[in-house]
Amino acid sequence: MRTTVAIILCLFLSSCMRLDDMFYNANYNPIDRYLLDEYTGPVEFELEAQYDIDKDKIHLFTIPSDLNGDIKNIYALYLGDTSRIATDTVILYCHGNKDHLDFYYPRTALLANTGGKNRYGVMSIDYRGFGLSEGKPSEEGLYADVNAALKWLKGKGLTGDRLVMYGFSMGTAPATELTANPVEMNPSALILEAPFASAEVFVQDGAGLSIPGSYIVNLKIDNAEEIKKVTVPFLWIHGTADDFISMESHGQVVFQNYHGVRGQACTVQGAGHSDCPVMLTYSGYLHVISSFITVH
Repeated sequence: MRTTVAIILCLFLSSCMRLDDMFYNANYNPIDRYLLDEYTGPVEFELEAQYDIDKDKIHLFTIPSDLNGDIKNIYALYLGDTSRIATDTVILYCHGNKDHLDFYYPRTALLANTGGKNRYGVMSIDYRGFGLSEGKPSEEGLYADVNAALKWLKGKGLTGDRLVMYGFSMGTAPATELTANPVEMNPSALILEAPFASAEVFVQDGAGLSIPGSYIVNLKIDNAEEIKKVTVPFLWIHGTADDFISMESHGQVVFQNYHGVRGQACTVQGAGHSDCPVMLTYSGYLHVISSFITVH
């Protein structure tokens, strides 16, 4: 995987193109409607029937996202009882850079089993340009879209002390940013799975060259710097065999830069970029998440 990244980076260097659009791998497998638990396209892993979410707990809808006056309707998914948001703890899951809510549905459904089925509400969105959400992906759009989800949750009665931010891969950027620099709510905890340190490190690590990342990307994402502002409890999950976002040059840097009240590391032996829940076993993964949320 890292070899592929290096080849892509070198091609962009030689052609004087920008890598920003390649960062957002939206709609690699396009859809014309959401199927969620009935989706039969490619997914990272499949769940056993015991983790199925009841139909009346699956809510798909749109919310407005305002990026400096550019308002787009983006799709959102809530797993749980929306009438209990004012009293429930909610996990806001920020997915990675590939595809859409259908592709990530097994992940959100698995999270909805944390501590028991639907003990916690789980919300996720398709950023602008992903899935059937309007607009074009951008770094600022990521932050605006996740903040729109927070605004919706706040309108339903959620307060920061019952909000857990969870970011996976690219989703670690908005999760970290809006925990470090909260707008709508101050999250009570942060979970990052396979976080990258920064766009700069991603370019240098992928290309194997000591070049400024600004040569080929405009992205300003810097999780390693923003995590220094995070004071709430932090759980870091990373596969030791991640060949896309290296645990050593990315995840460990982010974790070491955290100086908040409680940091917990879960390094998963032999896991790659996307299969930490599988390698931990689903029950083991849920135990890690549940224990962290309960203790914090």
